[in-house]
Amino acid sequence: MKVKIEIDTRTFVRFWLVVIGFVLAAFIIYSARLALIIIATAIFLAIALSPSVNRLARMLPSRSRVLGTAMAYVAVVVTLGLVVFLVIPPIVDQTVKFAQTVPNLLDTASKQSVGFNSLINHYNLQPELDKVVVSIKDGASQFASGIGSFLISGIGSVLSTITSAILILVLAFLMLVEGPTWLKRLWSSYGDKERMEYHSHLLARMYNVVTSYVTGQLSVSAIAGSVSGILVLTLALIFNTPLNLAIPSAAIVFILSLIPLFGEVIGALLVGAILALNSVTAAIIFIIFFVLYAQVEANYISPKIQSKRINLTALAVLVAVTVGIYLFGIVGGIISIPIAGCINVLAEDYFARERKNRAAKTVPNLDNL
Repeated sequence: MKVKIEIDTRTFVRFWLVVIGFVLAAFIIYSARLALIIIATAIFLAIALSPSVNRLARMLPSRSRVLGTAMAYVAVVVTLGLVVFLVIPPIVDQTVKFAQTVPNLLDTASKQSVGFNSLINHYNLQPELDKVVVSIKDGASQFASGIGSFLISGIGSVLSTITSAILILVLAFLMLVEGPTWLKRLWSSYGDKERMEYHSHLLARMYNVVTSYVTGQLSVSAIAGSVSGILVLTLALIFNTPLNLAIPSAAIVFILSLIPLFGEVIGALLVGAILALNSVTAAIIFIIFFVLYAQVEANYISPKIQSKRINLTALAVLVAVTVGIYLFGIVGGIISIPIAGCINVLAEDYFARERKNRAAKTVPNLDNL
């Protein structure tokens, strides 16, 4: 049996207009993804700093929100400056030191490997080995002497990152200063007071999700960074590794552990690689200890601090982080969980209203009885 479906011209045109609209919206979002990342990061930073700014503004005699925001920003900029000053120089110093010691390591290895040398002589491989050794030595020497030129060649990307960071800070500053005014204008535009209170309560729930997650994640990251710094300091006293690696190691683990799920692992591996340049034994001990600490954190510390802050399942967190990283990079991975938490709040509210509406429909109308 054949079924004939008739579609009028207006419905056909509307359908294709909707499809074209979705395609154009997706294209615009993709084209403006960098700007959206900057704006989303600024919003996230403004929400994260909002409790501190509110507290500082209430403590000031003038109750100036501008002054409170400026004080919070000074603290953030000073912290970032200390991180750069304390982290970058020791890492560069260890890299240069390793590159400079590569030729000596090769000479020592070639002198001590008697059995290996006899094998090379038996098969007449000495010329090829000499070429490889000379090539490695030249490359290491060039790398050690070319650190400065390498940094200069990457100055363009560094300036771009600095520009984006400044833009994010400026946008977040204006959002913090003008945010209360925007909210007052938004709520005053409502004609229905009950609807205004409902939306205000919903926005407050989303705000609490973001601020609670930020506070909890900073606490967990601070504990992980402190443990890493103390451990590296202890290993330095035992294995005679550089003492100045303790603070950079703590900062590396703290910053990277802000990335959910696997950021902390990357930070631990990076610190282990830096320690391995000085002592392989110290690096192995650090990795083993950090694996044990990660179990304690995952099963006790993080649940204790982050319990009921986001109310997301492990699968939802993994999906959110994966989408955030693949779409917007590391920044997307950091802000993906609070965004998913806000979406979860909206979804819970929607389903609650649907259940309420269905329950209201099932209640009999006594006036008609």
